[in-house]
Amino acid sequence: MTTVLRYGDSAVLVEVDDVLGLQAACEADPPAGLVELVPAARTLLVQFDPARTDVATISRALTDLSIVERPVGEADEVTLPVRYDGADLAEVAEASGLDVDEVVRRHSSTTYVAAFCGFAPGFAYLTGLDPALHLPRRSTPRTRVPAGAVAVAGEYTAVYPHPSPGGWHLLGHTDAPVWDVDRPRPNLLAPGTRVRFEVLG
Repeated sequence: MTTVLRYGDSAVLVEVDDVLGLQAACEADPPAGLVELVPAARTLLVQFDPARTDVATISRALTDLSIVERPVGEADEVTLPVRYDGADLAEVAEASGLDVDEVVRRHSSTTYVAAFCGFAPGFAYLTGLDPALHLPRRSTPRTRVPAGAVAVAGEYTAVYPHPSPGGWHLLGHTDAPVWDVDRPRPNLLAPGTRVRFEVLG
C-alpha cells in the first residue's frame, strides 16, 4: 500500500512498504519534475520542481508506478572485515539466549542491504539482521562510540562512520572507512548497497 502526503510546496512524502523498490521505480521511470529522492525506513521523500509539476500530478504519477525489484547485479556489494571484540558482545549473547560464537556466526553469515542513511553522514541502516539479534537500544547511551564500531539495535545493524554518542550494542569494529570525503563517492554504504561482514581472527 502506498500513501502520498504533501510535504510543503516542493515535495511529497510517500509511505510505502518497499522503499528501495519505489526508489528504483522512480529512477527507472522518473516522474516529470523529479529533483531528488531521500529514502528512510518506511518513507521516500520526493522533491520536485514546482515550475514543472505540482503535488497532485506527481502524487498520481507515484501512485501509478509499479514497485520494481532492483536486480542484484546492479547493486554494489561491499565486504567489511570485522574483529568481533565489542564491549557489548557478551551482553548481546546473554540477551539473545545465544553464546558469543553463535552471535558472531549469525551476524556475519547474512548479506545486508543499506536501506537508508541518517543520524550522521555515512551512517547506513542495514536490513537483514537475524531476528534473534533484534534488541532495543541500550538504556544508557554512550557519550562516545569510536568510528568503525559495528553495532546492532532494533532490526538494524550499522557501522559508526565517525566518533559520536550512540546507544547501539557494540559487537566489534572494522578499520574500513565507511565515510571518506576524499573519495569521489564519500559514502561507502549508500542506500541499496549489499553488505557482508567478514570475521577477522
